[in-house]
Amino acid sequence: MTKKIVIVGLGLIGSSLALAVKKEHPKVTIIGIDIQEASEEFALKRGIIDERGAELQEAAAEADVILLCSPVEVVKKQLTELSSCILKPDVIISDVGSTKKEIVEAAEQLRLDSFIGGHPMAGSHKSGVTAGDERLFENAYYILTPNQNADSKKVNALKELLKGTQAKFVTLEPEEHDQITGMLSHLPHVIAAGLVNQSKVFNEKHPRARQLAAGGFRDITRIASSDPEMWTDILLNNKEILLDLITGWQNEMDQVSQWLKNGNQEAIFQFFYEAKETRNQMPIHKEGAIPAFYDLFVDIPDVPGVIAEVTGILGKRELSLINLKILETREDIFGILQLTFKRKEDLEKAKETLEKETAYLCYEK
Repeated sequence: MTKKIVIVGLGLIGSSLALAVKKEHPKVTIIGIDIQEASEEFALKRGIIDERGAELQEAAAEADVILLCSPVEVVKKQLTELSSCILKPDVIISDVGSTKKEIVEAAEQLRLDSFIGGHPMAGSHKSGVTAGDERLFENAYYILTPNQNADSKKVNALKELLKGTQAKFVTLEPEEHDQITGMLSHLPHVIAAGLVNQSKVFNEKHPRARQLAAGGFRDITRIASSDPEMWTDILLNNKEILLDLITGWQNEMDQVSQWLKNGNQEAIFQFFYEAKETRNQMPIHKEGAIPAFYDLFVDIPDVPGVIAEVTGILGKRELSLINLKILETREDIFGILQLTFKRKEDLEKAKETLEKETAYLCYEK
């Protein structure tokens, strides 16, 4: 009998999971549910799903696996709905939420012992069902946070189902997950958003700053471009941990301010030295709490058709871009084309191809 997988939420993560599951297990039937009918229609037309689901309760009754790919607050409501459904005895329920403690606790309170918390640490600049990518999770960490009563056989069965993601599975306690992602992902997003908002006020007084921000400042604040609705949801569901982390950050900045006021050269040097040493010990080009992206910069002349030429060359090699920007921060050349790739190997192939087929200078930073 063919297994039925219900995926609720056909955005970037849900559609990508559907593609990855289907790749490894072509005989499963994937039923997709989304609040937007257009997303369901697109997913069905493109073969991302096999069937459109009706109501959650109806689809869940025949499901062997249910993957909730919705925002955290929505997932909690869906768990409540599932708790009143008649489900298969061996059903597996999981989610992809960026916070885990509240979701796992909700499942426990609802006595959904079949629930296994999940969080694939992968993302993209793109969103929605049209951005689905079966390689999105490749080499990324996929965190699992089973509740106290979870069956180890079901945990292994979920890993087997998700084998096509080619992700690296890690099991954590829900609170530890939230503490780690709070420090390595949630706090950096808050800081990046704060820097960008502060620069907006600054730019009003110094218009030239907007042009100069297109370089390194734009790169280090890249994550501020994330979905504001999603991040509001994440912050409110990891509130206590984030409040502690923000307090710690504020204390750190207060200390730096004090050193500046006192002209404490030694303390300031040590501050930067320790940061440098710690960062240098971090793994290079590994997937982590914030998805890694790889940028290739191409010096291009100011002539018609040059961008089409570059993207056409990459298209012939089937090298997929996740972002493209034209930078104009340097005045000694006509322009810089910034090409962003999801994988390091794609960047390297692009660099080799463009250097071979064009006279443009290509380089990484």
